[in-house]
Amino acid sequence: MSIQRITLSTAGALAVGAVVAATVTSGTVLSLLTQAIIYAVFASGVGLLLRQNGMVSFGHALFFGAAGYGVGLLLQMQAMPAEAAMLVTLLVLTAVAFVMGLVIVRVPGVAFGMLTLAVGQMFYLTASRSRGLTGGADGMNIEWPATLFGLPMSQLLKSSHLFLLCWTVLVLVLLALALLLRSRFGSITEAVRDNEERARFIGIRTLLPRAAIYALSALVTGVAGLLSALNTGFVSPENLHWSLSGVALMMVVVGGYKALWGPALGAVVYFLAKDILGDYANHWMAIFGVALITVIVFSPTGIAGALGRLARGKPSTPALRTAPGH
Repeated sequence: MSIQRITLSTAGALAVGAVVAATVTSGTVLSLLTQAIIYAVFASGVGLLLRQNGMVSFGHALFFGAAGYGVGLLLQMQAMPAEAAMLVTLLVLTAVAFVMGLVIVRVPGVAFGMLTLAVGQMFYLTASRSRGLTGGADGMNIEWPATLFGLPMSQLLKSSHLFLLCWTVLVLVLLALALLLRSRFGSITEAVRDNEERARFIGIRTLLPRAAIYALSALVTGVAGLLSALNTGFVSPENLHWSLSGVALMMVVVGGYKALWGPALGAVVYFLAKDILGDYANHWMAIFGVALITVIVFSPTGIAGALGRLARGKPSTPALRTAPGH
């Protein structure tokens, strides 16, 4: 995608967000959309790891919840202003993820997914049992100050303003990723993902780029965690649980990971399905599961891939048709 097209898409997306915030008057709808956008950022982090490293993580909720706990504990200790606490939380989270990445990205395939699951659950259990520090299973309230970045919290937390903030963050995150992946760094990570042995043969050090992608995906997920902490003013061990990572993965599969905006689209579809189907069926997840299987079989690249093929006038390519031996 050219720079001009990226710039136009970004400006258009920001304008759409402003129109939605100005025209939607229902606080309930704006609250649902805000939640969907926060999870869209989360899913973008998980999707980035799958897109650039070809790896599936079942433990990315670790970074989502840790961002909330990190800023909550720093504010509780009154160690620094809230803005600095958010920045420090993200920097520490990214550094820790990079060090972790240097170790765990060496593990291939399913074993990597199981390892991320084990690490995530370890932190989940630690947070659940550290009642004196994290509030244990009851979670902890986050003591946000009266103003944040010079804006009164009472204004910032208004439904329309919070939606616009989350939407703007999502658009800027996708813009930053699009620009980064157009660079030499993006080409290197794609070469490593496609054939690591050949990449080594031509002189590319494969470990650092893969660890950097893992850290970058953790950073994006941490941004979603901070937005969630701002939205709810609360964090609990449930924010670290593997099931949350599973939900984010479903969003990535439904939306499609090959397009940067695919996971974000999957998150919006997930929350709309949850809201609409939940009104008519107690077991709405079963219906969503059927939709998920349908997407995997008939459009392995997700809704984003199907929309892309539709725009180009090409037929869909069912997974069974493209599988080896068929």
